[in-house]
Amino acid sequence: MSGSLRSERPTGRFRRMFDRLSSSQEELHSEELQQDALATGCTRISDCSDRQIVSVTGTLRTVTLRPRAGVPALEAELFDGSAALDVVWLGRRSITGIEPGRRIIASGRISMNRGRPVLFNPKYELRPVGQE
Repeated sequence: MSGSLRSERPTGRFRRMFDRLSSSQEELHSEELQQDALATGCTRISDCSDRQIVSVTGTLRTVTLRPRAGVPALEAELFDGSAALDVVWLGRRSITGIEPGRRIIASGRISMNRGRPVLFNPKYELRPVGQE
């Protein structure tokens, strides 16, 4: 045996094309979202820890109105390809532009609620529509 140190997965244009063709739509979307997070200088959600001040970006998967202690609260699940977190706007029934499928950048302090990261009343920036 020659003891060659070649990787098991050859890299190159053909391999990348084959990987893209054999990947599921969800995997491709996750990879695209992770690259977007790096390009915008945001923290990946999977790298966030409790009480950390962060800026995260991703796609809103769900948006629901769920009262908390009798106060309206607009909740959304933000997914960046690595993990998901809940974004909660207290005292709001709706926010123009906050809808499923929309990309946003949200900034604030992460807190953990039942084992899930949550951003309460974050600063947010809506990403342009049509450039996804």
